[in-house]
Amino acid sequence: MSEIYYDPYDCEIDADPYPTWRRMREEMPLYRNERFDFWALSRFQDVHDASVDPETYSSARGTVLEVMGKELPMRPMIFMDPPEHDRLRALVSRAFSPRRIAALEPSIREIVRSHLDVQVGSSGFDFVADFGAKVPMMVISSMLGVPQEDREQIREWTDEMLHREPGEVDPTARMGPILAQVAGYFLRYIDERRKRPTDDMMTDLLQAEFEDESGAKRRLSDIELVAFIMLIAGAGNETVARLLGFAGAALAEFPLEREKLVARPGLIPNAIEELLRYEAPSPVQGRTVMRDVSWYGVDIPAGSVILLLTGSAGRDERQYPDPDRFDVEREVGRHLAFGYGTHFCLGAALARLEGRVALEEVLKRFPRWEVDLDRAERVTTSTVRGFARLPIRF
Repeated sequence: MSEIYYDPYDCEIDADPYPTWRRMREEMPLYRNERFDFWALSRFQDVHDASVDPETYSSARGTVLEVMGKELPMRPMIFMDPPEHDRLRALVSRAFSPRRIAALEPSIREIVRSHLDVQVGSSGFDFVADFGAKVPMMVISSMLGVPQEDREQIREWTDEMLHREPGEVDPTARMGPILAQVAGYFLRYIDERRKRPTDDMMTDLLQAEFEDESGAKRRLSDIELVAFIMLIAGAGNETVARLLGFAGAALAEFPLEREKLVARPGLIPNAIEELLRYEAPSPVQGRTVMRDVSWYGVDIPAGSVILLLTGSAGRDERQYPDPDRFDVEREVGRHLAFGYGTHFCLGAALARLEGRVALEEVLKRFPRWEVDLDRAERVTTSTVRGFARLPIRF
Protein backbone atom coordinates (compact mmCIF):
# COMPACT_ATOMS: atom_id res chain seq x y z
CA MET A 1 0.00 0.00 0.00
CA SER A 2 1.09 3.57 -0.61
CA GLU A 3 2.45 5.66 2.22
CA ILE A 4 -0.19 7.72 4.03
CA TYR A 5 0.12 11.41 3.28
CA TYR A 6 -2.12 14.15 4.67
CA ASP A 7 -1.88 17.91 4.81
CA PRO A 8 -4.72 20.44 4.88
CA TYR A 9 -3.09 22.54 2.15
CA ASP A 10 -3.46 19.83 -0.51
CA CYS A 11 -6.52 20.73 -2.60
CA GLU A 12 -6.89 17.23 -4.06
CA ILE A 13 -6.91 15.63 -0.62
CA ASP A 14 -9.23 18.32 0.73
CA ALA A 15 -11.80 17.65 -2.02
CA ASP A 16 -12.31 14.17 -0.53
CA PRO A 17 -10.21 13.60 2.60
CA TYR A 18 -12.24 10.67 3.89
CA PRO A 19 -10.23 7.80 2.34
CA THR A 20 -7.04 9.34 3.74
CA TRP A 21 -8.60 9.93 7.15
CA ARG A 22 -9.92 6.35 7.20
CA ARG A 23 -6.40 4.99 6.66
CA MET A 24 -5.05 7.34 9.33
CA ARG A 25 -7.63 6.12 11.87
CA GLU A 26 -6.81 2.49 11.12
CA GLU A 27 -3.09 2.52 10.42
CA MET A 28 -1.69 5.69 11.98
CA PRO A 29 -4.08 7.24 14.56
CA LEU A 30 -1.24 9.53 15.58
CA TYR A 31 -0.03 10.92 12.26
CA ARG A 32 3.21 12.82 11.69
CA ASN A 33 3.80 15.30 8.82
CA GLU A 34 7.47 16.18 8.66
CA ARG A 35 7.10 18.64 5.79
CA PHE A 36 4.84 21.00 7.73
CA ASP A 37 5.96 19.91 11.18
CA PHE A 38 2.67 18.84 12.74
CA TRP A 39 1.06 15.82 14.38
CA ALA A 40 -2.60 14.87 13.88
CA LEU A 41 -5.26 12.91 15.78
CA SER A 42 -8.08 11.42 13.73
CA ARG A 43 -10.12 9.08 15.96
CA PHE A 44 -13.27 10.39 17.65
CA GLN A 45 -12.29 9.68 21.25
CA ASP A 46 -8.78 11.04 20.80
CA VAL A 47 -10.03 14.28 19.24
CA HIS A 48 -12.64 14.59 21.99
CA ASP A 49 -10.15 14.02 24.80
CA ALA A 50 -7.68 16.58 23.46
CA SER A 51 -10.50 19.10 22.90
CA VAL A 52 -11.48 19.07 26.57
CA ASP A 53 -7.90 19.50 27.85
CA PRO A 54 -6.92 23.12 27.05
CA GLU A 55 -4.12 23.09 29.62
CA THR A 56 -2.29 20.49 27.54
CA TYR A 57 -3.59 21.37 24.08
CA SER A 58 -3.53 25.15 23.91
CA SER A 59 -5.23 27.54 21.48
CA ALA A 60 -3.19 30.55 22.63
CA ARG A 61 -0.67 30.28 19.78
CA GLY A 62 -3.39 30.00 17.16
CA THR A 63 -5.73 27.31 15.83
CA VAL A 64 -5.15 27.70 12.06
CA LEU A 65 -2.02 25.89 10.91
CA GLU A 66 -0.52 28.60 8.70
CA VAL A 67 -0.68 31.32 11.39
CA MET A 68 0.19 29.23 14.44
CA GLY A 69 3.08 30.76 16.34
CA LYS A 70 3.09 33.94 14.24
CA GLU A 71 2.68 37.46 15.60
CA LEU A 72 -0.76 38.75 14.66
CA PRO A 73 -2.00 42.35 14.88
CA MET A 74 -5.03 41.19 16.88
CA ARG A 75 -5.92 37.99 18.69
CA PRO A 76 -9.47 36.63 18.42
CA MET A 77 -11.08 34.84 21.35
CA ILE A 78 -10.56 31.41 19.75
CA PHE A 79 -6.80 32.08 20.01
CA MET A 80 -7.03 32.21 23.81
CA ASP A 81 -7.14 29.76 26.72
CA PRO A 82 -8.94 29.95 30.06
CA PRO A 83 -9.24 32.03 32.15
CA GLU A 84 -8.77 34.86 29.61
CA HIS A 85 -10.95 33.06 27.07
CA ASP A 86 -13.73 32.43 29.58
CA ARG A 87 -13.93 36.06 30.70
CA LEU A 88 -14.33 37.31 27.16
CA ARG A 89 -16.62 34.49 26.06
CA ALA A 90 -19.02 35.40 28.86
CA LEU A 91 -19.43 38.82 27.27
CA VAL A 92 -20.39 37.49 23.86
CA SER A 93 -22.52 34.65 25.16
CA ARG A 94 -25.16 37.17 26.24
CA ALA A 95 -25.81 37.98 22.60
CA PHE A 96 -26.24 34.26 21.82
CA SER A 97 -28.60 33.38 24.67
CA PRO A 98 -31.32 30.83 23.81
CA ARG A 99 -34.00 33.49 24.16
CA ARG A 100 -32.31 35.93 21.78
CA ILE A 101 -31.55 33.21 19.21
CA ALA A 102 -35.13 31.88 19.28
CA ALA A 103 -36.44 35.40 18.75
CA LEU A 104 -34.48 35.60 15.47
CA GLU A 105 -36.47 32.87 13.73
CA PRO A 106 -39.07 35.13 12.05
CA SER A 107 -36.40 37.45 10.61
CA ILE A 108 -34.25 34.50 9.48
CA ARG A 109 -37.26 32.93 7.76
CA GLU A 110 -37.99 36.19 6.01
CA ILE A 111 -34.38 36.40 4.76
CA VAL A 112 -34.47 32.79 3.56
CA ARG A 113 -37.80 33.26 1.77
CA SER A 114 -36.61 36.42 0.04
CA HIS A 115 -33.67 34.55 -1.50
CA LEU A 116 -35.70 31.49 -2.50
CA ASP A 117 -38.89 33.07 -3.83
CA VAL A 118 -37.01 34.77 -6.67
CA GLN A 119 -35.86 31.31 -7.85
CA VAL A 120 -39.35 29.79 -8.06
CA GLY A 121 -40.12 29.03 -11.70
CA SER A 122 -36.46 28.96 -12.71
CA SER A 123 -34.61 25.93 -14.09
CA GLY A 124 -32.10 26.10 -11.23
CA PHE A 125 -29.70 28.36 -9.35
CA ASP A 126 -26.41 28.32 -7.48
CA PHE A 127 -27.25 26.80 -4.10
CA VAL A 128 -24.26 28.51 -2.46
CA ALA A 129 -23.56 31.75 -4.35
CA ASP A 130 -27.25 32.67 -4.73
CA PHE A 131 -28.48 31.33 -1.42
CA GLY A 132 -26.27 29.47 1.06
CA ALA A 133 -23.58 32.14 1.29
CA LYS A 134 -26.00 35.06 1.33
CA VAL A 135 -28.37 33.97 4.11
CA PRO A 136 -25.83 33.68 6.98
CA MET A 137 -24.14 36.89 5.86
CA MET A 138 -27.47 38.71 6.07
CA VAL A 139 -28.30 37.18 9.46
CA ILE A 140 -25.04 37.85 11.29
CA SER A 141 -24.62 41.30 9.72
CA SER A 142 -28.10 42.23 10.88
CA MET A 143 -27.24 41.11 14.42
CA LEU A 144 -24.07 43.20 14.37
CA GLY A 145 -25.84 46.22 12.92
CA VAL A 146 -23.94 46.30 9.62
CA PRO A 147 -25.89 48.34 7.03
CA GLN A 148 -27.47 46.22 4.31
CA GLU A 149 -25.49 47.89 1.54
CA ASP A 150 -22.19 46.82 3.18
CA ARG A 151 -23.01 43.19 3.93
CA GLU A 152 -21.76 41.71 0.67
CA GLN A 153 -18.45 43.50 1.16
CA ILE A 154 -18.07 41.98 4.64
CA ARG A 155 -18.64 38.51 3.18
CA GLU A 156 -16.06 39.11 0.45
CA TRP A 157 -13.47 40.25 2.98
CA THR A 158 -14.15 37.18 5.10
CA ASP A 159 -13.71 34.90 2.09
CA GLU A 160 -10.46 36.62 1.17
CA MET A 161 -9.01 36.23 4.66
CA LEU A 162 -9.68 32.49 4.70
CA HIS A 163 -8.82 31.86 1.05
CA ARG A 164 -5.49 30.26 0.23
CA GLU A 165 -4.03 29.96 -3.25
CA PRO A 166 -2.92 26.43 -4.26
CA GLY A 167 0.54 25.92 -2.80
CA GLU A 168 0.26 28.94 -0.49
CA VAL A 169 1.16 28.02 3.09
CA ASP A 170 1.86 31.46 4.56
CA PRO A 171 -0.85 33.99 3.67
CA THR A 172 0.04 36.46 6.43
CA ALA A 173 1.55 39.07 4.06
CA ARG A 174 -1.51 38.93 1.80
CA MET A 175 -3.87 39.08 4.77
CA GLY A 176 -2.36 42.28 6.19
CA PRO A 177 -4.05 44.76 3.83
CA ILE A 178 -7.38 42.90 4.11
CA LEU A 179 -7.24 42.95 7.92
CA ALA A 180 -6.49 46.67 7.80
CA GLN A 181 -9.52 47.31 5.59
CA VAL A 182 -11.85 45.29 7.79
CA ALA A 183 -10.50 46.79 11.01
CA GLY A 184 -10.81 50.31 9.62
CA TYR A 185 -14.39 49.65 8.56
CA PHE A 186 -15.49 48.36 11.95
CA LEU A 187 -13.56 51.00 13.91
CA ARG A 188 -15.65 53.67 12.17
CA TYR A 189 -18.84 51.94 13.29
CA ILE A 190 -17.55 51.46 16.83
CA ASP A 191 -16.96 55.20 17.07
CA GLU A 192 -20.44 55.86 15.70
CA ARG A 193 -22.05 53.46 18.22
CA ARG A 194 -20.33 55.27 21.08
CA LYS A 195 -21.98 58.48 19.98
CA ARG A 196 -25.32 56.93 19.00
CA PRO A 197 -25.97 53.53 20.65
CA THR A 198 -28.45 51.23 18.92
CA ASP A 199 -30.08 47.88 19.66
CA ASP A 200 -27.46 45.60 18.12
CA MET A 201 -24.63 43.29 19.14
CA MET A 202 -21.95 45.87 18.39
CA THR A 203 -23.44 48.28 20.92
CA ASP A 204 -23.85 45.47 23.47
CA LEU A 205 -20.17 44.57 23.18
CA LEU A 206 -19.09 48.19 23.36
CA GLN A 207 -21.03 48.83 26.56
CA ALA A 208 -20.30 45.53 28.32
CA GLU A 209 -18.03 45.53 31.37
CA PHE A 210 -15.93 42.63 32.63
CA GLU A 211 -13.25 41.89 35.19
CA ASP A 212 -9.80 41.47 33.64
CA GLU A 213 -6.88 39.36 34.88
CA SER A 214 -5.85 42.08 37.34
CA GLY A 215 -9.32 42.16 38.92
CA ALA A 216 -10.11 45.59 37.47
CA LYS A 217 -13.49 46.34 35.91
CA ARG A 218 -13.16 47.61 32.37
CA ARG A 219 -14.66 47.61 28.89
CA LEU A 220 -13.19 46.12 25.74
CA SER A 221 -10.53 48.15 23.95
CA ASP A 222 -11.07 49.08 20.32
CA ILE A 223 -8.67 46.36 19.18
CA GLU A 224 -10.48 43.77 21.31
CA LEU A 225 -13.82 44.94 19.93
CA VAL A 226 -12.63 44.67 16.34
CA ALA A 227 -11.21 41.18 16.99
CA PHE A 228 -14.56 40.10 18.47
CA ILE A 229 -16.62 41.55 15.65
CA MET A 230 -14.39 40.08 12.95
CA LEU A 231 -14.55 36.66 14.60
CA ILE A 232 -18.35 36.76 14.87
CA ALA A 233 -18.79 38.05 11.31
CA GLY A 234 -16.34 35.54 9.86
CA ALA A 235 -17.52 32.48 11.74
CA GLY A 236 -21.16 33.40 11.25
CA ASN A 237 -20.68 33.76 7.50
CA GLU A 238 -18.32 30.95 6.60
CA THR A 239 -19.36 27.90 8.55
CA VAL A 240 -23.11 28.20 7.92
CA ALA A 241 -22.50 28.89 4.23
CA ARG A 242 -20.50 25.65 3.99
CA LEU A 243 -23.13 23.74 6.00
CA LEU A 244 -25.86 24.84 3.58
CA GLY A 245 -23.66 23.98 0.61
CA PHE A 246 -23.12 20.48 1.97
CA ALA A 247 -26.89 20.20 2.49
CA GLY A 248 -27.50 20.98 -1.17
CA ALA A 249 -24.90 18.43 -2.28
CA ALA A 250 -25.79 15.62 0.15
CA LEU A 251 -29.54 15.80 -0.45
CA ALA A 252 -28.93 15.55 -4.20
CA GLU A 253 -26.56 12.61 -3.74
CA PHE A 254 -29.03 10.82 -1.43
CA PRO A 255 -32.47 11.54 -2.93
CA LEU A 256 -34.23 8.94 -0.77
CA GLU A 257 -33.09 10.80 2.34
CA ARG A 258 -34.34 14.04 0.78
CA GLU A 259 -37.71 12.42 0.14
CA LYS A 260 -37.95 11.56 3.83
CA LEU A 261 -37.46 15.22 4.74
CA VAL A 262 -40.05 16.38 2.21
CA ALA A 263 -42.58 13.92 3.60
CA ARG A 264 -41.60 14.39 7.25
CA PRO A 265 -40.22 17.89 7.92
CA GLY A 266 -39.96 17.02 11.59
CA LEU A 267 -36.79 15.08 10.69
CA ILE A 268 -34.99 18.24 9.55
CA PRO A 269 -33.37 19.12 12.92
CA ASN A 270 -31.89 15.63 13.11
CA ALA A 271 -30.83 15.90 9.46
CA ILE A 272 -28.82 19.02 10.38
CA GLU A 273 -26.95 17.04 13.05
CA GLU A 274 -26.30 14.25 10.57
CA LEU A 275 -24.99 16.77 8.03
CA LEU A 276 -22.63 18.22 10.63
CA ARG A 277 -21.34 14.75 11.44
CA TYR A 278 -21.11 13.69 7.80
CA GLU A 279 -19.47 16.85 6.40
CA ALA A 280 -18.02 19.11 9.11
CA PRO A 281 -17.64 22.66 7.71
CA SER A 282 -14.57 23.26 9.90
CA PRO A 283 -12.82 19.88 10.09
CA VAL A 284 -9.32 20.88 11.27
CA GLN A 285 -8.52 22.49 14.64
CA GLY A 286 -4.92 23.35 15.50
CA ARG A 287 -3.48 23.21 19.01
CA THR A 288 -0.05 23.62 20.61
CA VAL A 289 1.12 20.89 22.99
CA MET A 290 2.07 22.53 26.30
CA ARG A 291 3.75 19.55 27.99
CA ASP A 292 5.37 16.34 26.82
CA VAL A 293 2.64 13.81 25.99
CA SER A 294 2.50 10.31 24.55
CA TRP A 295 0.00 8.87 22.07
CA TYR A 296 0.11 5.28 20.85
CA GLY A 297 3.58 4.81 22.31
CA VAL A 298 5.02 7.87 20.57
CA ASP A 299 6.33 10.84 22.57
CA ILE A 300 5.29 14.32 21.46
CA PRO A 301 7.44 17.10 22.93
CA ALA A 302 6.04 20.29 24.42
CA GLY A 303 5.79 23.07 21.85
CA SER A 304 4.66 20.75 19.04
CA VAL A 305 1.72 21.58 16.77
CA ILE A 306 -1.08 19.01 16.72
CA LEU A 307 -4.19 19.02 14.53
CA LEU A 308 -7.49 17.72 15.89
CA LEU A 309 -9.36 16.34 12.88
CA THR A 310 -12.98 16.85 13.89
CA GLY A 311 -14.01 16.01 10.31
CA SER A 312 -12.38 12.61 10.55
CA ALA A 313 -13.92 12.04 13.99
CA GLY A 314 -17.37 12.33 12.41
CA ARG A 315 -16.67 9.29 10.23
CA ASP A 316 -15.05 7.13 12.91
CA GLU A 317 -16.43 3.58 12.77
CA ARG A 318 -15.79 3.25 16.50
CA GLN A 319 -18.38 5.92 17.18
CA TYR A 320 -20.86 5.63 14.30
CA PRO A 321 -22.03 2.43 12.58
CA ASP A 322 -21.64 2.62 8.79
CA PRO A 323 -20.30 6.19 9.04
CA ASP A 324 -20.02 6.86 5.30
CA ARG A 325 -23.77 6.46 4.91
CA PHE A 326 -25.82 9.67 5.15
CA ASP A 327 -28.94 8.85 7.17
CA VAL A 328 -31.35 11.58 8.30
CA GLU A 329 -32.88 9.14 10.82
CA ARG A 330 -29.55 8.20 12.43
CA GLU A 331 -29.31 8.60 16.20
CA VAL A 332 -26.30 10.89 15.93
CA GLY A 333 -25.67 11.49 19.63
CA ARG A 334 -22.46 13.43 20.13
CA HIS A 335 -20.50 14.90 17.26
CA LEU A 336 -17.52 17.23 17.23
CA ALA A 337 -18.40 19.50 14.30
CA PHE A 338 -18.91 22.44 16.68
CA GLY A 339 -15.81 21.53 18.67
CA TYR A 340 -16.07 20.41 22.26
CA GLY A 341 -15.24 21.71 25.70
CA THR A 342 -13.89 25.24 26.18
CA HIS A 343 -14.07 26.18 22.51
CA PHE A 344 -17.49 24.71 21.72
CA CYS A 345 -18.91 26.96 19.01
CA LEU A 346 -20.66 29.94 20.56
CA GLY A 347 -22.96 30.25 17.56
CA ALA A 348 -24.00 26.58 17.42
CA ALA A 349 -27.66 27.31 18.26
CA LEU A 350 -27.78 30.04 15.59
CA ALA A 351 -26.22 27.73 12.98
CA ARG A 352 -28.73 25.02 13.79
CA LEU A 353 -31.61 27.49 13.54
CA GLU A 354 -30.42 28.85 10.20
CA GLY A 355 -29.90 25.33 8.85
CA ARG A 356 -33.34 24.17 9.95
CA VAL A 357 -35.20 27.17 8.56
CA ALA A 358 -33.23 27.05 5.31
CA LEU A 359 -34.03 23.37 4.67
CA GLU A 360 -37.69 23.79 5.64
CA GLU A 361 -38.13 26.58 3.11
CA VAL A 362 -36.00 24.98 0.37
CA LEU A 363 -37.87 21.67 0.49
CA LYS A 364 -41.27 23.39 0.41
CA ARG A 365 -40.38 24.98 -2.92
CA PHE A 366 -37.90 22.56 -4.47
CA PRO A 367 -38.48 18.93 -3.44
CA ARG A 368 -36.10 17.58 -6.11
CA TRP A 369 -32.86 18.83 -7.68
CA GLU A 370 -29.61 17.65 -9.19
CA VAL A 371 -26.13 19.13 -8.78
CA ASP A 372 -24.04 20.15 -11.79
CA LEU A 373 -20.75 18.84 -10.38
CA ASP A 374 -18.80 19.88 -13.48
CA ARG A 375 -19.44 23.52 -12.60
CA ALA A 376 -19.19 23.20 -8.82
CA GLU A 377 -16.26 24.96 -7.12
CA ARG A 378 -14.76 24.36 -3.68
CA VAL A 379 -13.28 26.87 -1.27
CA THR A 380 -9.53 26.55 -0.75
CA THR A 381 -8.57 27.04 2.88
CA SER A 382 -6.72 24.94 5.45
CA THR A 383 -9.48 25.08 8.04
CA VAL A 384 -12.88 25.33 6.29
CA ARG A 385 -14.20 22.82 3.74
CA GLY A 386 -17.10 23.21 1.39
CA PHE A 387 -18.44 24.66 -1.82
CA ALA A 388 -17.94 28.17 -3.12
CA ARG A 389 -20.32 27.41 -5.98
CA LEU A 390 -22.90 24.61 -6.28
CA PRO A 391 -25.11 24.96 -9.37
CA ILE A 392 -28.32 22.95 -9.11
CA ARG A 393 -30.98 22.21 -11.72
CA PHE A 394 -34.58 21.06 -11.36
